[in-house]
Amino acid sequence: MLRLDGKVVLITGLGQTTDEGWGIGAAIAMKLSRQGAVIFGGNRTLSAAERTKARIESEGGTCDVQQTDVTDSASICDLVESCMRKHGRIDILVNNVGKSEPGCPATMAEEVWDAQVDLNLKSVYNTCHFVLPIMEKQGSGAVVNVSSIAGLRYIGKPQIAYSTTKAAIMQFTKATAVMYADKGVRLNTVVPGLIYTPYTREMSKRYAPGGDEEEYMKMRDAQVPMGRMGDAWDVAHAAVFLASDEARYITGQEIVVDGGITSSTGRV
Repeated sequence: MLRLDGKVVLITGLGQTTDEGWGIGAAIAMKLSRQGAVIFGGNRTLSAAERTKARIESEGGTCDVQQTDVTDSASICDLVESCMRKHGRIDILVNNVGKSEPGCPATMAEEVWDAQVDLNLKSVYNTCHFVLPIMEKQGSGAVVNVSSIAGLRYIGKPQIAYSTTKAAIMQFTKATAVMYADKGVRLNTVVPGLIYTPYTREMSKRYAPGGDEEEYMKMRDAQVPMGRMGDAWDVAHAAVFLASDEARYITGQEIVVDGGITSSTGRV
């Protein structure tokens, strides 16, 4: 079940800056590798990507990485061409890049809005622009985009650009999935809820009252009906399923990984 032997994965946002814990992109890359896939990753900071590469290779997996600016089409084109030169195909595309900045429409500066749209949303367009024709020519392929429950409902903090772009990713995926359904290419979305990662700790500096990380984490745990945040592996398992042949009849859909938040009528 869920074997991906010989599949070539192109993934963005697989790096992380610490060996403590797992970020979502790093966990997805590792889990895909453990299922037999070959990983080719692009990340803004090369040293962060190399940390994930080393973790994958320590378990006997295969991973190549290169510095990539997902907001720049030339940089994405170079990433895709490098992967094709090395492996000759792309079977799975994972878009995992994203960042949250605080602000409502009245307070968020225009340049912050534009940067969020470029990073969170244009990045998905950029990769799909270059990878979908390859998958169409192959007659097969699976795209997994990582969104957020912030694109489904208000989750307790003002982050208007993040919420808007994450909602847009889901509709981008749905519409494109229909366009490519008869070409052997599937597109789906994983929608994480509150997930504990190294990035979550970084967010506490922007959103926690007084920068109190411990209280911020307790607050997030309490928001979840299950009583705790998920972790990166919860998201990775869903991504692997959607990328696998076992999901061959699933396209244009979302798997929400949130411990029950979006089904709850409680205050979040």
